Amino acid sequence: MEVLITGGAGCIGSDLAARLLREGHQVTVFDNLSSGKEEHIQNLLNNDRLKFNKGDLLDKKQIENACKNIDVVFHLAANSDIKYRPEDPTDEDLKLNTIATYNVLEAMRLNSVKKIVFTSSSAVYGEAEIIPTPEDCGLRPISLYAASKAACEAMISGFCYMFEMEGWIFRLANIISGKSRKKGKTVLSDFIEKLSTNRKELEILGDGKQRKSYLTVNDCIDGIMLAMKEPYKQVNVLNLGPEDSITVDEIAEIVASQMGLKDVKFKHTGGDRGWPGDVPRFLLDTTKIRKLGWKPRHTSREAIEIATKSLLDQVIQ
Repeated sequence: MEVLITGGAGCIGSDLAARLLREGHQVTVFDNLSSGKEEHIQNLLNNDRLKFNKGDLLDKKQIENACKNIDVVFHLAANSDIKYRPEDPTDEDLKLNTIATYNVLEAMRLNSVKKIVFTSSSAVYGEAEIIPTPEDCGLRPISLYAASKAACEAMISGFCYMFEMEGWIFRLANIISGKSRKKGKTVLSDFIEKLSTNRKELEILGDGKQRKSYLTVNDCIDGIMLAMKEPYKQVNVLNLGPEDSITVDEIAEIVASQMGLKDVKFKHTGGDRGWPGDVPRFLLDTTKIRKLGWKPRHTSREAIEIATKSLLDQVIQ
């Protein structure tokens, strides 16, 4: 199978590329390296079944050419810096998520590519009235990032039904990786950076009681690959996440402990969320994908512990 991965040099994309190569597929990584890193796929570049295409999804001709002779597109590229700040441009998510996704879909149409896998986000539910939140719960985005992801889902659905494509849309919990990225800090990289500077005090955005779910990259990829083998609709929407959650303060305690720090003072910025548009509490209902036989190997706490150790190992090196 000929596979194209947009955002293939990112934390999820690079591990997905490695998995697909192990399964014998031909893989093209398409990435502009604004967030992903070439070092993430460095050990794959000597594989003659991998092609690296440094390109920009906002350049229609580049992605159109990249889609030639492709069987399935894994569309992972997106704006990785989801936190909104007053000084930020308001069109980043529109361009890097929504318009980029339209360009991918149009390139697929022009090249008769019939299958797309899209990584959406639990953020599309907003502050859901039902927790754990099932796939048929209404979408009420409360951020520009979430709104752009919901728009991407709608466009994928439209293209699939109009042009006889098949789509898999995965609404993900927070995917946690031991890899670093250029743009957009994760909660782990933020805490490690702050504690490396001040080992006695840690600033935590919000009140520290925000409670969210975290999934390892490997568990995420396992779910995606399993669900793709059993399509049951033209557009398949599935939640992907663990059954548990963890607070920001608990994450801070794990990071401090793994850094060998004691009696760290937590300094909260206040409020019930970390930034405008942040969803302070979520938990996904994953009944649908579990019926297909998927179950994550790690809890949210274990995912945080594994990723923290990996990131700290890189700092030590």
